[in-house]
Amino acid sequence: MREGGNSERREFIKKTAACITGFLLLSLSGPLFADSADEALLKHAKSVFGPLPSVMASDKNPVTPEKVKLGKMLFYETRISVDGTVSCARCHPIGLYAVDGLRKSIGNNCKPNPRNAPPLFNAAGQISAHWIGNRTGVEDQAKQSLIGPPSFGMPSYEAVEKKLREIGGYKVLFQEAFPGESTPITVDNFAKAVSSFERTLVTPSRFDSFLKGDITSLKRQEKSGLKTYMETGCIMCHTGPYVGGQMYQKFGIFEPYWKYTKSDPIDEGRYVVTKNEAGKYVFKVPIHRNVAKTSPYFHDGSVDKLEDAIWIMGKVQLGKDLNQAQVGEIVTFLRSLTGEIPENVLKIPLLPPMD
Repeated sequence: MREGGNSERREFIKKTAACITGFLLLSLSGPLFADSADEALLKHAKSVFGPLPSVMASDKNPVTPEKVKLGKMLFYETRISVDGTVSCARCHPIGLYAVDGLRKSIGNNCKPNPRNAPPLFNAAGQISAHWIGNRTGVEDQAKQSLIGPPSFGMPSYEAVEKKLREIGGYKVLFQEAFPGESTPITVDNFAKAVSSFERTLVTPSRFDSFLKGDITSLKRQEKSGLKTYMETGCIMCHTGPYVGGQMYQKFGIFEPYWKYTKSDPIDEGRYVVTKNEAGKYVFKVPIHRNVAKTSPYFHDGSVDKLEDAIWIMGKVQLGKDLNQAQVGEIVTFLRSLTGEIPENVLKIPLLPPMD
């Protein structure tokens, strides 16, 4: 009896040991395979994208604390618009991820802008400003918005400067931001100050941690979505640290975009700027940073849901009919691009008095 019992006991121990060994091997080999796949994904992503900079610097307009302080105030300044209601913050409210949520923004005296307000966060690193690239950058955009008929609507730059000089509190602020200038209150310095503030509007997300080597910063589903995003072909246009914004592209390569959107009227894009047939329906590729927070989508705000926008892009840009699973995976990845808005950026400044 004892010998039989010992034999059974030895067999039980042997089987248990085998099970434990197998479990340990599976436990060890699983992460090894996962790490290998993750490392390959990270390597591919690094070659396509890149983490955001801390500040979107400019050699022509160096960012200084004094410029940023003044620029933030001017960003909220409505007294330099023709009806006293328009500021940069009107179309780019910071608390809404620097978009107004409208299909087309409303300017002075309730005038509609021709296109949807693009997001301002991370925007200073793009090749140009506006959907059709008719502004060379954020400095040019800030300046020209002052006399833009549907924007601030001022009759001239001289009229803007006159209003700024009437607000006594700005005198010292402009002198501090632009030391050594005999007449610092100018529209060019207005543009430099506002854009200096805008150059600090960087919103890194967990995706940036991933790109810096922290593989665990993205969840499994987000990594799967990143893989789908890259393999589907989205990265033919949406590349670099800003995940877009570095090139112009025709909207509707395989089919007319208006076949699937609610576009009315049909916008001819950069043709307005170039007067060249090759510019028809060409727009600046938008950035995908914070895209889950910046609906509605496209140049005319014609699509409300991100899922619909992704499916439409598959049809008209890639010639692909993305299925529900693919769309869902891409949405999951794009949500990982939502960054946190810095607390100091969320604080609305007290504007200087007239005296």
